[in-house]
Amino acid sequence: MAAAAERTTSAERPAQRTIHIGGEWREAVSGATRDILDPADAKSFAVVAEGDERDADAAVAAARRAFDEGPWPRTPVAERAALLRRVAGLLVRDRESLGLLESRDAGKTVEEGRVDVDCVADAFRYFADLVAGEAGGRVVDAGSEDVHSVVVHEPVGVCGLITPWNYPLLQASWKIAPALAAGNTFVVKPSEITPLTTVALMRLLVEAGLPDGVANVVTGPGHSVGARFAEHPDVDLVSFTGGLISGTKVAQAAAVSVKKVALELGGKNPNVVFADACETEEGFDTAVDQALNAAFIHSGQVCSAGSRLIIEESVRERFVAELARRAERIRLGRGTEDGVECGPLVSERQRERTEEYVASALAEGAVLRAGGRRPEPSGTRPATGYFYEPTVLDRCHREMRVVREEVFGPVLTVETFRTEDEAVALANDTEYGLAGGVWTADAGRARRVAGRLRHGTVWINDFHPYLPQAEWGGFGKSGVGRELGPSGLAEYRESKHVYQNLAQRPVRWFAG
Repeated sequence: MAAAAERTTSAERPAQRTIHIGGEWREAVSGATRDILDPADAKSFAVVAEGDERDADAAVAAARRAFDEGPWPRTPVAERAALLRRVAGLLVRDRESLGLLESRDAGKTVEEGRVDVDCVADAFRYFADLVAGEAGGRVVDAGSEDVHSVVVHEPVGVCGLITPWNYPLLQASWKIAPALAAGNTFVVKPSEITPLTTVALMRLLVEAGLPDGVANVVTGPGHSVGARFAEHPDVDLVSFTGGLISGTKVAQAAAVSVKKVALELGGKNPNVVFADACETEEGFDTAVDQALNAAFIHSGQVCSAGSRLIIEESVRERFVAELARRAERIRLGRGTEDGVECGPLVSERQRERTEEYVASALAEGAVLRAGGRRPEPSGTRPATGYFYEPTVLDRCHREMRVVREEVFGPVLTVETFRTEDEAVALANDTEYGLAGGVWTADAGRARRVAGRLRHGTVWINDFHPYLPQAEWGGFGKSGVGRELGPSGLAEYRESKHVYQNLAQRPVRWFAG
């Protein structure tokens, strides 16, 4: 795998013409560019165009023309579905190169990158099947044979899509696939830190035969490109995935033109472990293993990361000791190397942010059980890379910043409970509400606790899996709206009631 990482493909070294508008690849109007850094060594391995408001305006204009005058919104559903399936096939074809590109761009392991590509292909297939299997509309009984009444669904229009840096390809697909399935046109702004696989996906959309202007991408920063998409009067919907502060700004900008808004703003996700889940050696081993997965996959840079371990007091010491032992053994390194289990953080700023949270937790009384530092450099961990050891913080409580706020790094906090009610109260004691897990051998307790948790996804005796058929999103400050599932498609549609009088006659309300 190391040898493969040294080879360079056309997908890995995209040209500076990474802005795609109206069917044309172009440089930024300003001519500005940005180096894309490999977080494993902080070295540039690609250069992209750095767009601004002028590029954003041009992209919106192209999408507006394509929606108002082009064929896509009026293309039969079967043809739209067929194009989405072609895209899924191209993703399968390019799985290895895209997985490697996602690894180098975002720092995750190549295997994680491959899994992401598989999930993206699944999303395109799902939305293709969903729209292809729909009826023409919902007939509404008007109480008269002389009336034909039906509710139909139409595309929203021009969609502004703003995606995050942690799952660039996956999060783009969760927006692009339903937007296209519904018949919309769109402009997308990937994170300026990790734009490469979104650009690669755009090339696949073109190859699949998507008409010019339907799909447009502008690489550039959020304060100019993303902000312009959110406020632009010709954008009918804005969908944003990212942090709470930025999401609030997007919503405020979108409110001026009263456009539709969908926001996925992260979470502070509890993983609740009851003692009965650990009564057998197999149960104990599985719960510990999944607690590691919940917290440290992609170095904790996951919106649904189970970063809050909430464990029954009677098993805390044994559980945390084993958890810390295994955390210390996680193999850190460049994600393209064989045997590496966890890659670097995406940027130096993200590592510094993680260090700040750990320092504040220790100052507030947390006990460090594992990690808490930068690892020693090695052959797979260049000294210039943004590595940070998986960290376990014991004896945490709700008043700590590290427990309340989203770290987005490899940091797991430990809280304890004695009763079921206390476990539920702790798990719900967050301003977020994206996801959570419950571990117990008691089926009744599992259903009770899952029913009481105020989180958009609840796993029982598992953590992290999702299905494209099931809605994804959160309560509270985790955002508004849903992605995936039928509701994920509905976000990109408007409902229209068509009422037809089949026996028109004068009403005579006014005497005349």
